[in-house]
Amino acid sequence: MTDSTIDALNKKLDRLIEAVSRLAPPPVPQTDLGEADCFVWQADPGYLEPVRKVNRVDIGLIRGVDRVRDILVDNTERFAAGHPANNVLLWGARGMGKSSLVKAVHAEINAKAKSNQSKSDQSKSDQSRSDLPLKLIEIHREDIDTLPKLMGLLKAAPFRFILFCDDLSFDHDDTSYKSLKAALEGGVEGRPANVIFYATSNRRHLLPRDMIDNERSTAINPSEAVEEKVSLSDRFGLWLGFHKCSQDEYLDMINGYASHHGLDVDPEQLRAEALEWATTRGSRSGRVAWQFTQDLAGRLGKPLKD
Repeated sequence: MTDSTIDALNKKLDRLIEAVSRLAPPPVPQTDLGEADCFVWQADPGYLEPVRKVNRVDIGLIRGVDRVRDILVDNTERFAAGHPANNVLLWGARGMGKSSLVKAVHAEINAKAKSNQSKSDQSKSDQSRSDLPLKLIEIHREDIDTLPKLMGLLKAAPFRFILFCDDLSFDHDDTSYKSLKAALEGGVEGRPANVIFYATSNRRHLLPRDMIDNERSTAINPSEAVEEKVSLSDRFGLWLGFHKCSQDEYLDMINGYASHHGLDVDPEQLRAEALEWATTRGSRSGRVAWQFTQDLAGRLGKPLKD
């Protein structure tokens, strides 16, 4: 066999090896849970993507929900300290800070923990499990059926985790809610002790009313069919309701944002413009207040604080 023939064969083998290697699935990235406090669950291929910069606001800027804020902080503090705590469903009016509150409470708990740790003389080797940072992991609504897999990855980790699903709801013919029910309470293993589940939704029972009514009208035993659907929300020990804010609460939000971001505007002018903005939007909420603040800062040519 000539040298040219051998070279030609080697080139073909190299191309063949390269083609076969492209057919193999890429390796799953390895997650270091210590490199961040927040992650996003990527169900395919199944790893936790760290979030370097979390989109959230300071807890002091979330107004009009003082009672539910205090309940959520208390529940989260107990969980972070290793004590029993409940899964939480934050439901109600759009734009009233449900998801913002979850992220803000997580930041607040970790800030307190770090402050206490800096005051302590304990060495790192003596650090207790409850002193470790609380991790926030977002799971997308469409990946709920992979929740058992995610919990399996987390149960042996030396951290405590809030699994967070924003805008959780289920539509007709969607059976993934059964995976959520089993993962939260009903499975053989149940929820791992170091994992808690927080979800936000516009629906108190997570399912559309017509879906529940349809089950009642077509089932052989209507009450049992409805119980099957409604029992999902029962897996949440805390139901925290968010309702539409009053005008005074809306203006309090506006004043809080303006003060925090250093937007120097005459109070009467600020009030008049904020009310006009709400009128054009047809609603008052924390989201509307924030959108007005962005518009105001843009007109003033001033940057908003990070």
